[in-house]
Order: sequence, then structure tokens, then C-alpha cells
Amino acid sequence: MIHSGSVFHELWLTLMQRPPRKTLSADLASNLIERIRSRELPPGGKLPTEQDFMHSHKVSRTVVREALSHLQAAGLVETRHGVGTFVRVPAEAPAFRVSPDQLGTLREVIALLEFRISVETEAAALAAQRRHEDNLIEMRRALDDFHHSLEEGTDAVGADFNFHRAVARASQNHHFVDLIGSLGLGVIPRRRLNTPTLVSPDRQAYLRRVNLEHESIYNAIATQDAEAARAAMRTHLSNSRDRLRRGEPSGA
Repeated sequence: MIHSGSVFHELWLTLMQRPPRKTLSADLASNLIERIRSRELPPGGKLPTEQDFMHSHKVSRTVVREALSHLQAAGLVETRHGVGTFVRVPAEAPAFRVSPDQLGTLREVIALLEFRISVETEAAALAAQRRHEDNLIEMRRALDDFHHSLEEGTDAVGADFNFHRAVARASQNHHFVDLIGSLGLGVIPRRRLNTPTLVSPDRQAYLRRVNLEHESIYNAIATQDAEAARAAMRTHLSNSRDRLRRGEPSGA
């Protein structure tokens, strides 16, 4: 949810604090932030379709989805499946939130991962028990977007975030969804640790391993194996934590 004008400033700074060669998704996200701030896209208003963005900005579907993921993570827009994406109406009271300056050190990022392990393992188990077919479709879309992002040479942060949020939604418990949403893209460790915009071959190989971990989580949820889903999510997040402790780049 939108808490104040500071959200716009915070997200804009986050996007601008990238290496000089900005991504197309960051450019599109910045454009949309300005249109929302100026009320060209008013609260409650529906955003153009993915096809419209692809045509008007001459970008791929993956770029559009990455840009929208930035805005969704910041609470500026929400997607209603089968309907479209809408600008969120400002809320009166702030929700729980982890700001970017709270994730400025390795120790703080590891602490957030420890917190996520305790929460998301149970969300995954509940997702396996309660998931609907549309939840599986949402998870598969995030996995496909992750793959396409790698093919385009990006770090797939938006797709990564969307997968974890889709798992939370599959739990059918809105508190898990609200928590992941409030954490935003900060839930992805590599997003906070000065990751280069374009990934190296070694980095791509690493991200493919991350996506395989996501596939294991998806398969357990799809087969409604709660214990396997819990174990797969714990393994995935624990691997990210352990890689960070060893000083390696990480994703989750």
C-alpha cells in the first residue's frame, strides 16, 4: 500500500542507484512512477496492458513485467488476475515495512533471510495444502519470466520476487502475502548487494541453480506434498544465507 510521498522518492532513488548502464525495466519503472506521482495515472486507475507497453516503449514482455514488479513491490500498483494492473489507493496507516537503509550491510541481509526462513517455509507448506490451479499458473509464469530474464542477460529480480509472492498467495493466508509485499524487492539478497546490472556467464550459471531450487518448490506445491514444499523452501533460503556467509553473491 502507498504510505506517503516518500515511497515515490525511495523507489526512484533505488532505481537510480544502479550502475550507469540502467536497465530498460528501470527506465520504464521510472516513467510509470512519474506518471503515478503526477496523477496522469490516478489512484484506482487501470494501467495499460502489457501489449500496450511493449508497443509504446518498444520493449519485451519480460521488461514490462520486471518494471511492474518494481512498482508492485513498492506498493504502488496491484495486479488483479484476469482483470489488469491498477494504481493503488493511498492508505491511511502505514504497514510493516523494511526500508532500503535497513538492508545496507551483509549482516542485515542475512538477518532478513533468517526471518524469511521461519516464515516462508510454513507458507510453502500451506501452499501445498491449499493451492488452486490459478496459483500454479502464477508460479509457472514467474518461473518462465525468470528463464526469459536470464536469456536477456538480466538478474531476474522481478521474476524472483513474483515467485515468492505467488507462493505466499497460494497459502490462501493474506498475512503471508502482506508480509512479502511489505518487504518488497528487498527480499531478494542480490538486489541489496550492489549486483551488476548485466550478469556474467558465471552469474547466469548461479541464477540457473536458483531457478532449479524454485522448480523444486513449485513441484512440491503442485503435487500437494506439504513436507517436501517446506523442505524445498528451507533448502532454497538456507542456501542463499550460506552463500552470503561464504561471501558469495546470492539470490532467493
